[in-house]
Amino acid sequence: MKVLLSGNEAIARGAYEAGVRVAAAYPGTPSTEILETIVQYKDINAEWSVNEKVALEVALGAAIAGVRAMACMKHVGVNVAADPLMTASYTGITAGLVIVTADDPDMHSSQNEQDNRHYARFAKVPMLEPADSQEAKDFVKLAFEISERFDTPVFIRTTTRISHAKSIVEFAEPEHRELPHTIKPQFEKYVMLPRNARLRHPQVEERLKKLAAFADEFDRNELILQETDIGIIASGTCYQYAREAFPTKSFLKIAMAYPLPIKKIKYFAGLVDRLYVFEELDPFYEEQIKAMGIAVTGKDVFPVCGEFSPITAQNGIVGSRTHKPDVPSLPALPPRPPNMCPGCPHRGVFYILKQMKVFVSGDIGCYTLGGLPPLNAMHTCICMGASVSGALGIDKALGPNGLGKAVAVIGDSTFLHSGITGLLDIAYNKGTCTVIILDNRTTAMTGRQEHPGTGFTLQGQPTKQLNLPSLCAALGIDHVRVVNPYNLAEVAAALREEIERPEPSVIISQAPCVLHRREYNPPGTPFTVNASACIGCMACLQLGCPALVWHPAEKSGTASINSALCTGCTLCAQICKKEAIQAEA
Repeated sequence: MKVLLSGNEAIARGAYEAGVRVAAAYPGTPSTEILETIVQYKDINAEWSVNEKVALEVALGAAIAGVRAMACMKHVGVNVAADPLMTASYTGITAGLVIVTADDPDMHSSQNEQDNRHYARFAKVPMLEPADSQEAKDFVKLAFEISERFDTPVFIRTTTRISHAKSIVEFAEPEHRELPHTIKPQFEKYVMLPRNARLRHPQVEERLKKLAAFADEFDRNELILQETDIGIIASGTCYQYAREAFPTKSFLKIAMAYPLPIKKIKYFAGLVDRLYVFEELDPFYEEQIKAMGIAVTGKDVFPVCGEFSPITAQNGIVGSRTHKPDVPSLPALPPRPPNMCPGCPHRGVFYILKQMKVFVSGDIGCYTLGGLPPLNAMHTCICMGASVSGALGIDKALGPNGLGKAVAVIGDSTFLHSGITGLLDIAYNKGTCTVIILDNRTTAMTGRQEHPGTGFTLQGQPTKQLNLPSLCAALGIDHVRVVNPYNLAEVAAALREEIERPEPSVIISQAPCVLHRREYNPPGTPFTVNASACIGCMACLQLGCPALVWHPAEKSGTASINSALCTGCTLCAQICKKEAIQAEA
């Protein structure tokens, strides 16, 4: 059977066909849909883990127990999972272990565009890089075979375009693999005391030599010999771009990003007049090829930042003087800046924070949009959990002079991912920080996934629901309060009291995401603007709500409300001093 699948859907199918029994992930674009698809295969135990480190440790435990397992994450998630990754390289596995890293060139939904091919070299584990959805499926099975053949975790690296673009995939029958009945203890292999780790390290180095020889034999590292005036080395979506731009030239299509097929590269270089390496982000291949003593052109003509395209290949290889590929031009579209949804429970909190002129130590989530105009109420965003720890740093740097001048803002899922330890640090080190947890009962930014605070598993089954106030109290925070984010006066009063308190405190802003599938309620009565009462002060526009529309006039103007977007949250009515905004009759 042939079907149209995205790369993420194809990876999920590949896991099913490869006989995977355990899959764990933390949602993060562009990798999220892998687990959302895997959950459809009932033979696979799939979970949203609390973070990527836990996801990899769950998968590693399953692999040690003797079943094939997979951990999936976006590129920055590997930073979180790096601790177990580096040691899993030493221990190896019992059954196959595959780690999917979804990179994000051009940062469509990320805080950086790091190139995770470096992690394969850093951890000394192999990495495969598919170029379409069929390969995304097939490479999962290949990765498990390599994992078990060489006793190693294996990376599969995708990028946003491979993850989300769709192409034809042919299904195969799933493998039947017997479940283990016992776990065999292997002290020297799995207990990484220094004594045992010293014994394992030479085996890792020997494994790397064997993998290098395998890379040269691996037929998915494919030579495509045509016109030999130009030879192009590329992988993944870059191969597709370059092949579209130069369909008649010669290619070495890299499927195994690490270790590279050294003999095959040298052979290919000897066949072409001019050699190019076409790779997004870092000169990962280029540097290794040059270290082989091979002349190759790379980042001196191709950019080091952002996504590539067929035009990138054309411009770099033959310059803009020649014809460009036949890529249809898109009509100019009006700009659509990102914005929080109408009725978002986070909007009022950021509005009050702006009014109070406090420094906001921010975090990763859809609420990061609170840093954009007109709210302008987030002043840092580094990585998940950094808001809480960063606020303590600000607190310690400013001392008593900083009281009431800075707060931390973090979402509920992000808090559970990486904020708990920071809050514990505040309590332990006698900070005076105020931490605002924006609890909308979901992992909203990546598509409203479950987490331990929602009370439901990935499968939608009821489970233990974390009590956030009790957790904060258990961490040593004596002042914890829950507020309704749609009541601006309540939010303002809580903030004024807590940020001036010379002790640590937590404010939990609690209201479900307006798009939440489970807690969705029909919108309230839409509001409308009485044009005769509106004085054109533009105060309501400071909320940045998409439902509010401004109608400029010669001297001032008036506001109106798009009733199709309005959820009846009442925030704009609370702000309007002339009471010009009222519920529709």
